[in-house]
Amino acid sequence: MSKFKRNLVTTALPYANGPVHIGHLAGVYVPADIYVRYLRKKGEDVAFIGGSDEHGVPITIKAQKEGVTPQDIVDRYHKIIKDSFEELGISFDIYSRTSSKTHHELSSAFFKKLYDAGKFIEKTSMQFYDEKAGQFLADRYIIGTCPHCGNERAYGDQCEACGTSLNATDLINPVSAITGNKPELKETKHWYLPLDQYESWLKEWILEEHKEWKPNVYGQCKSWLDSGLQPRAVTRDLDWGVPVPIEGAEGKVLYVWFDAPIGYISATKDLTPEWEKYWKDPETRMIHFIGKDNIVFHCIIFPAMLKAEGSYILPDNVPANEFLNLEGDKISTSRNWAVWLHEYLVDFKGKQDVLRYVLTANAPETKDNDFTWKDFQTRNNSELVAIYGNFINRTLVLTQKYFNNLVPERGELTDYDEEVLAEIPQIIGRVEKSLDTFHFRDALKEAMNLARLGNKYLADTEPWKVIKTDEGRVKTILNICLQISANLSTLMEPFMPFSSQKLREFMNIGVIEWDKMGDGVIAAGHELGQAGLLFEKIEDDVIQAQVDKLLATKKANEMAAATAAPAKENINYDDFMKMDIRVGKIIAAEKVAKTKKLMKLTVDTGIDQRTIVSGIAEHYTPEEVIGRQVSVLVNLEPKPLKGIVSQGMILMAENADGSLSFVTPDKEVKPGSEIR
Repeated sequence: MSKFKRNLVTTALPYANGPVHIGHLAGVYVPADIYVRYLRKKGEDVAFIGGSDEHGVPITIKAQKEGVTPQDIVDRYHKIIKDSFEELGISFDIYSRTSSKTHHELSSAFFKKLYDAGKFIEKTSMQFYDEKAGQFLADRYIIGTCPHCGNERAYGDQCEACGTSLNATDLINPVSAITGNKPELKETKHWYLPLDQYESWLKEWILEEHKEWKPNVYGQCKSWLDSGLQPRAVTRDLDWGVPVPIEGAEGKVLYVWFDAPIGYISATKDLTPEWEKYWKDPETRMIHFIGKDNIVFHCIIFPAMLKAEGSYILPDNVPANEFLNLEGDKISTSRNWAVWLHEYLVDFKGKQDVLRYVLTANAPETKDNDFTWKDFQTRNNSELVAIYGNFINRTLVLTQKYFNNLVPERGELTDYDEEVLAEIPQIIGRVEKSLDTFHFRDALKEAMNLARLGNKYLADTEPWKVIKTDEGRVKTILNICLQISANLSTLMEPFMPFSSQKLREFMNIGVIEWDKMGDGVIAAGHELGQAGLLFEKIEDDVIQAQVDKLLATKKANEMAAATAAPAKENINYDDFMKMDIRVGKIIAAEKVAKTKKLMKLTVDTGIDQRTIVSGIAEHYTPEEVIGRQVSVLVNLEPKPLKGIVSQGMILMAENADGSLSFVTPDKEVKPGSEIR
C-alpha cells in the first residue's frame, strides 16, 4: 500500500525551437509514460504533466535566423511536438506551454512573492554587451574558443564539444552571435536566488533523506553541494519571456530556468481547479523525469525555489537518465544528427511500439548508450516478431484451427504445466519491482520473459504433433497459452500500448486490470477475434534508407564545416599572362577503358578541335557533358595518359567533398574566347 494518496509526474519541458528526437524520448518521455501507465493500471491517482518551454535564448536565436518572431517559432514547434507525442502514445493529462496566460501570471506571482519576502539579493555585475545590436548578450548569444578543448564554437554557458560548463568570460576571443562583433563588458543589475543559504538544508534533504535516488543523480547533487553553492541569477536582459514584475526591471525577463519549472505548476492549474492538492498536499508524491543535463535545476534550484516560497511540496524522486548517442556520435540538433520523432512516425507508420520497445530495451539508465539502425532492426525482427509476435500468432491460429476459435477447456495439468503457470505471478512481481524502482529496461526484459516463457512452452509441448493422438492434451496446452497471451495484453501495455490494444482485439477481450493478472483471466468457451500479425519484419532496404539519410547528414555537416584552402604563394603578372585559357565546347566524349576517373573529350577550342583527357568520369557521364561550354587551358604541354595524348586541361571547381563542377561562362560565348 502506497503511503501517498496521489502522484504528480512531470517531464522536462522540451525547447520549442525544434522537434523532439530519440534522445529526448529515451531520456525522459518514454520512461515517464511507462511509469504513468503502470500507475494508472494499478488504479492510482496520477496527474501526468508536460508542456513546451517557450522562453529562452535558443528560441530567439532560431527566430532571428529565420527572420520571424519568437512567437512564430514556438507556435510552429509546440504543435509539432504536441502532435508527435500524442501519436507515439505519450499519455499526458495535459501538454501545456509556458507562453500561456496562466503561466505568465503564475510565474510572475511566484517571483513577486519571493521578492516581497526578501528572498532574493540584488547584484550588479559586468555582462557582455553588443554595441551594434544595442543589447546585453545572454550566454547563448556569445561564441568563442573553449579554454578546455579548443573548440572554436563554444557557447557562453557550455562547450558542446567537451561538455564543460562555462561562463561567458571564460571564452577565448568571444564574439556576439548576433553581429559577429567583439562584445564589451557593461554593468547591469539582476536578482539572484542565494543558493548558498539553502546549502545545509539541501545537504540534509538530498544526501541524508534521499539516498535511494539513482547513483548518477545522487552523485551529481553531491558534487555540486561539496563544491559549495553560489547565488544564481533568476533574471536576464532579454525581450522574450516573462517580464520581471517589479519597478526598475524594464527590459528584463525571468531567467528561463526560473520560469520553466513553474510551468509544471501552471500546467496543473490549467488541468484542474484542484491543482493545489497535487502541489501543496504532503500526501502527493512528486516525481520529475529528466535528462542528466537537468539534474541541478530539478534537484537543487527548483527545490530551493519551492522551499523559499514555503507552501509547495518537494520532489520525492528525480529518476534522470544519461544520454543516448546515435550511430556512435553524440545527438546534436544543430548538426541535424538525430532521428526526429515526427519523421520516424511518417517513415515507420504504425510502428510506434517498435520505437518504444527499442528505446526502453536500450535505455541509457546508468550510462550513455548508443542507438543504431541495425540494432533497431534486430530487436524488431529477432525479439518482437520472432518471440512475442510468433507466440501470439501461433497460439491464436492453432486455437482457430483445432477448436473453432473458442478457448478450450483445460484438462489435467502436468508438472510442466504447473511450473509454467506458477511462473506467471513471479514474472509479474519482478516487473512490478523494477517499475517501482525506475528500472525500466529490467522491467521490459522481465515482461518479455513472459512471452519467452509462452514461446518455449509452445515449442516444447508441440501441440501440432500431439493433436494427432491426444486432443484433450492440446486443449490444456492452448488454454495455458491463451492465459499467457491475455496476461501479456496487460503486462506489456505500459511499454507498448498500441500492440496491447491490437492483442485485445485479436483475443476479443476487454482490458484486464493489473491486480487481476494471473491464471484464469480468460474463460473456456470464450470466442476469440480474428488473428493477425502483432509485429511485422523490417527489411534491409528500409533500414538502409535511414542509414543513407544519416550519411547524407554527415556529409552535409562536413561540407558546412569545411574551410577554404589557404592561398598559394604570389606569382607575378607576367607568369599569369603566360596561361592561355579559352572557352571551349565539348563535341564528343567517351570513358577511357579500364579506368574509373578518366574521360576522353573532343573539344572545339575555337583554334582547333583537340583531344583532352579529364578526370571527371566519376562525376559526369559522357552524355551529360556533350555540348557544354568549358574553360580550357590550351597551352599546357601535351601529356600521354593511358595511351592517349591529352592536349590541354579542363578547369574544374572542386568542392569540399571532392565533387567536381565545370567552370563555365554564365551565357553562351564563341569558342576560343579568351578568359582573362
